[in-house]
Amino acid sequence: MNLYTINHSFHYELENLTRAFLPNDKITVKASEIIPEDLEKPYILSEIDEKITVTLCADDFKKSLKAEKGEDNELIMATLLYELMSEYTGITLSWGLLTGVRPIKLLRKLSEENGSDNARAYFKEKLLVSDEKLMLAEKICKKEGSILRLSREDSFSLYISIPFCPSRCSYCSFVSQSVEKAKHLIKPYVELLCSELKETAKIACSLGLRLETVYMGGGTPTTLEAEHLDRILSTVKENFDLSHLREFTIEAGRPDTITEEKLAAILRNGCDRLSVNPQTLNPDVLLGIGRRHTVEDFYDSFSLARKMGFKHINTDLIAGLPGDSPESFKNTIDGILRLSPESVTVHTLSMKRSSYLTGDRVKLLRDDSNAVEKMLRYAYNGLDKNGFEPYYLYRQSKMVGNMENTGWSKPGFEGLYNVYIMDETHSIFACGAGAVTKLKDPNCNNIERIFNFKYPYEYIDRFKELLERKEAIFSFYEALKS
Repeated sequence: MNLYTINHSFHYELENLTRAFLPNDKITVKASEIIPEDLEKPYILSEIDEKITVTLCADDFKKSLKAEKGEDNELIMATLLYELMSEYTGITLSWGLLTGVRPIKLLRKLSEENGSDNARAYFKEKLLVSDEKLMLAEKICKKEGSILRLSREDSFSLYISIPFCPSRCSYCSFVSQSVEKAKHLIKPYVELLCSELKETAKIACSLGLRLETVYMGGGTPTTLEAEHLDRILSTVKENFDLSHLREFTIEAGRPDTITEEKLAAILRNGCDRLSVNPQTLNPDVLLGIGRRHTVEDFYDSFSLARKMGFKHINTDLIAGLPGDSPESFKNTIDGILRLSPESVTVHTLSMKRSSYLTGDRVKLLRDDSNAVEKMLRYAYNGLDKNGFEPYYLYRQSKMVGNMENTGWSKPGFEGLYNVYIMDETHSIFACGAGAVTKLKDPNCNNIERIFNFKYPYEYIDRFKELLERKEAIFSFYEALKS
């Protein structure tokens, strides 16, 4: 899709909104002061002159809409584009014009500034958010409030990156390497990660900061052997002040990496929240996405974790995986609910499928959007009836139907780190390859970032330089005092 912007600079929001309707189309932005003589089809022509005009020309569809200029021309233009794209595709986006990652944070900000009634009206009338999603957002906003109040000005969380997996899933966009290709890097990586953790602990201690949550993710942390897990976790236990720690999460992730020895190492070092992620309980779908474990492997791993004493087990699921259907996804939800985990995260697939490159791409998009909507509705209803409450939500680019990822938990089992990272509540000190330290000014929304090297081999080769970067943490907190 070619996006022509004439006499305005609102391309970012228009591009994101177009992508929400056509997640697999390449969008090319072409800015100009005048309308080009030859417009390359398919195209969206957006212009501000005497009026605001948006034209959509794709396949056999061509239509223009006009509106008077106003106080928020970007919102007016986005509304016109939304109406055209909805008519062309036959899709009505449940989140309306919203394309950002953090809709709950926006709702909370508007509520604090203008009151909850005005915030609700703005979401519904201006942003065209559906009643269903607005109700979900308000529930989560209320739930998050009690969690956010636990954080203090001197609070921080710790993220530990383990960028290794037993194999790479077809839908994955994270930086991780299969253990088969990177096995020789694991030992030196673990050694240096422990060194980084020790240095990070010294920084936190010297600044008098209070550790609230720890999250070890990746990748798949349980790809590591039990001795390596024990080494990393004991380093955390021995070097950080854990007296105020509220939550310690480890993403076991892939059931085929879980053993009794690894779970024992995790337990004895104080982890109280384990995530075991089947993504689906449909064996054909598992095979199609490159997961090497079976449905039985997941059940066995979950049972083992429960037997060994884990009191908080989370499971991650994905709606919209290739080959899945509302009927088979229903079986997945029913199977998970029978296990009664303490929390469940329901993701929507972020689209990468090539099927939309065919001539029927709009029809396929509409069919998939409707199917995923049915999946999410069944999941949410089932979770609600079984005593779960939604507690955090975020969104990604190219999600089917422009939907969302939502965390659900039984009361008292909310994933605190998930809320803090999405709300950007306090600083996150991050260790390991691909990790990003986020330094939050408690007095405003300012966030400064310190990037670790992305790949394990870079992390190992340039470790000294990485530690030097962390000196910026001191500068950040010194500036807060002045």
